Amino acid sequence: MNHKVNNLLILIPFIALMAIGITMVSSASIYFADENYGNPFHFASRQMLFISIGLISMIFFSVIPSDFLFKSDWVFMLISIILLFVMFLPEVGTTVNGSTRWIRAGPINIQPSEICKFSLILYISGYSVRRMSEIDTLRSFLKPLFLLFIIALLIMSQPDLGSTAIICLLVVAILFYAGISFFQFSLLSILIALLGYLAVYNSPWRIARVMAFTDPFAPEVVNNAGWQLSNSLIGIGQGGWFGLGIGNSFQKNFFLPEAHTDFIFAIIVEELGVIGGLFLLFLFVILFIGILKITIDSLKKGRLFQGYVSFGIFVLIAVQALFNIAVNIGLLPTKGLTLPFISYGGTSIIIMMSLVAIVLRINNENKLI
Repeated sequence: MNHKVNNLLILIPFIALMAIGITMVSSASIYFADENYGNPFHFASRQMLFISIGLISMIFFSVIPSDFLFKSDWVFMLISIILLFVMFLPEVGTTVNGSTRWIRAGPINIQPSEICKFSLILYISGYSVRRMSEIDTLRSFLKPLFLLFIIALLIMSQPDLGSTAIICLLVVAILFYAGISFFQFSLLSILIALLGYLAVYNSPWRIARVMAFTDPFAPEVVNNAGWQLSNSLIGIGQGGWFGLGIGNSFQKNFFLPEAHTDFIFAIIVEELGVIGGLFLLFLFVILFIGILKITIDSLKKGRLFQGYVSFGIFVLIAVQALFNIAVNIGLLPTKGLTLPFISYGGTSIIIMMSLVAIVLRINNENKLI
């Protein structure tokens, strides 16, 4: 019975979030899509294509035993690193707004950093199990850090500070959960924070975003670095408690850039109100409870890899959702991070759907033990 409850705690909010996502992508992108592509449902139809691919991926991972993922975690990691290198080859990587983050593959753009998040969950979880007896030793501690350094360097070169921060937090969280000492955890956290500070300090446009974050309506930033955040806050303010109604957003009329991707939460609150935003958060909380219950159940049954993977999936979805929402409401400087299950994006939605399938597979395996 407990496993059925866990499945419901995952599936109900997952389906609800996906439904909200496709509805709001349609609404947020309708004018931009019509102006640029001559089809108001250009992004909505593409999102449906991505979801269809995601469903195929979910079927695949729902029938693959989790032990197979444990044995082949290095294969996923190797593929991710190769894709990160290949992306920088001439005529291969696709550059948008000055960032080279995608590889064109037919109707979709593959984003290697999103695949890397998926692979790191598997690999770091597997590594922690294989090195469980020595995970707190210096040698075993430094090996995954070297891998993290290479991956972070490649992603920062795109440049993509947001994904780099998510990946660093993801690796640190799994290693800490697996048993590294508090001293190692503290040292690693300080090092990552220092590198993040240097990345911002040595980049004039990142400094401009931080300055805009402190006061996005200041005259010197409101029309440049503060434009996205100021319009996001205007949209949220216009929504009030109950919103303007689906399709009635003003900010999506070419005022708020990336309204269907990074800043879709602002459009959700503008159209559905604070109540709609809180309901979205409620769905995420239910999903998190379900994943954590499966994590605890796996560890109680001695299935360490499965427990670490479930925990890593929880950390990834939770941190990325919190970062995205915090940026939208002005609690963090502007960064390009999607809202899981909601924002428009091919690789992101496929990866998130695949992770949900893996959690469900782990839960169904647990009931047999």
